[in-house]
Amino acid sequence: MTHIEPQLLERVNSWLTPTFDQDTQNQIKDLIANNKDNLKESFYKNLEFGTGGMRGVMGVGTNRINKYTLGKNTQGLSNYMKTQFPSETLKVAIAYDCRHNSKSLAKVVADVFSANGIHVYLFEDLRPTPELSFALKYLGCHCGIVLTASHNPPEYNGYKVYWQDGGQLVPPEDAEIIAEINRLAYDEIKFKANEDLIEYIGKEVDDVFINESIKNGSFDTSSEAKENLNIVFTSLHGTSITAIPETLKRAGYTNVNIVEEQREPNGDFPTVVSPNPEEPEALKMAIELADKVDGDIVIGTDPDCDRLGVAVRNLENHLVILNGNQTMLLMTDFLLKQWKNANKINGNQFIGSTIVSTPMMSVLAAAYNVECKIGLTGFKWIAKMIKDFPTMDFIGGGEESFGFMVGDFVRDKDAVTSTLLACEIAAQAKANNTTMYETLIDLYVEHGFYKERLVSITKKGIEGAQEIKQMMIDARENPLKVVDNSKVVLIEDYQLSISKNTVTGETTTIDIPKSNVLIYHTEDGSKIALRPSGTEPKIKFYISVNTTLDNVSAFKETEQQLEAKIDAILKDMKLS
Repeated sequence: MTHIEPQLLERVNSWLTPTFDQDTQNQIKDLIANNKDNLKESFYKNLEFGTGGMRGVMGVGTNRINKYTLGKNTQGLSNYMKTQFPSETLKVAIAYDCRHNSKSLAKVVADVFSANGIHVYLFEDLRPTPELSFALKYLGCHCGIVLTASHNPPEYNGYKVYWQDGGQLVPPEDAEIIAEINRLAYDEIKFKANEDLIEYIGKEVDDVFINESIKNGSFDTSSEAKENLNIVFTSLHGTSITAIPETLKRAGYTNVNIVEEQREPNGDFPTVVSPNPEEPEALKMAIELADKVDGDIVIGTDPDCDRLGVAVRNLENHLVILNGNQTMLLMTDFLLKQWKNANKINGNQFIGSTIVSTPMMSVLAAAYNVECKIGLTGFKWIAKMIKDFPTMDFIGGGEESFGFMVGDFVRDKDAVTSTLLACEIAAQAKANNTTMYETLIDLYVEHGFYKERLVSITKKGIEGAQEIKQMMIDARENPLKVVDNSKVVLIEDYQLSISKNTVTGETTTIDIPKSNVLIYHTEDGSKIALRPSGTEPKIKFYISVNTTLDNVSAFKETEQQLEAKIDAILKDMKLS
């Protein structure tokens, strides 16, 4: 024990008291005896809320996901709801994904809510995250919880909190709830359930959710076009298997090939290195199946079914994975066309995007006379836009990290409805003797060719967190002046809420919440954003370049030029 710092020792000892069960205490004693590095990682800080709620490695300690850290969150939430809705019968909805311990941790959360006199709707088995957002509003709940770590590795789990509007927590509630949680001691958590207040839900909510997904994601595609589209789908061992095949079937898509080896929900994700549709490797088996069955489109979703990866056939008829920006542009343009054709655009509509996503979203919006509202990374900010502008129509929105939201019936990224939307786009394109890929190129010809690339650098543990922090400090203290021979003309610092024109020296205030993001804009229209991930031990660099595309035949050559430009930027920044 002599090698453990006093402050850490105090934290550890507080967990070796009768407030914590014997199994927890035994695990801590084992760490003390055999793994002091892991002990330090487990206790050196409290696990924090990030862009997607609270995520972390499962285990004992204050910096881990366990019944006590989640119990404390839930007790704090219970206390807060009672102050916010003093005369109402409080109701919450709880869902969970395929991860290890998700089901048991969901029951712990339900127990704590019920012990505080709150009525709980608990899904009987795993369900997609967007269904929780929907169910919360449908059942008239004050709050919702999903136990998930999205696409993080198998050792992770997490706790996403949704508020009355169906969106994730945003200011001011988020800071107020975190303050309430931090005020609590672990011995104040009420773990003893009132089972009478826990109501299990399932098929009846599924049916309404699926029907609403079809209502929002279907657009006059003929039965013949639907039957003619050859779809390959993989759930990557996650929750989407409970909703997407049935949604496609009810919508009239009969030709759906499922990757059987990845059908079964499994928290080990045995067939992939990472269950992240952003990673090309994750869709490898689906693409192989599509080549075997001559599939037109491949769709894979992450474990909690809020993000989707899409692969389509390129000009050479090879399957290629679209990046999140490309998928978002195709979906947004398709939705805008539907609204325009129905004469529903009157200047009171908007689409949503984020500060690190493609600038082409704003170009697209202007072409249709709708507003493009841009917020911080995370769909909670798009949900907040809908809440903040109730008299405006929200058409759809997305972000570069493979998420999209169709309409506002779900207030989070939604891979169920977005999968159906992708199939509608593909089916209509095929019926018109074209493809999604060719449709994308047409958009580039019409609006400008925008090309993006994301570079992520992983830095794990205490030292990694410090390295990432230092990289952001260095970037602020020594800002880039020239990138790939193009002068930096604008620097946006979202932590300081300042936008500085480096040519005139003029500064303006950025009117969105503070966030640790730095964005450089260059004279030639390139954009480089730096941002530590809010859910993983990573720092991310988002590069966007653009030029005009005169015609379809110039596509390949122009794409190569843009790729070379991104390579040069990365080399200049010593990132390659």
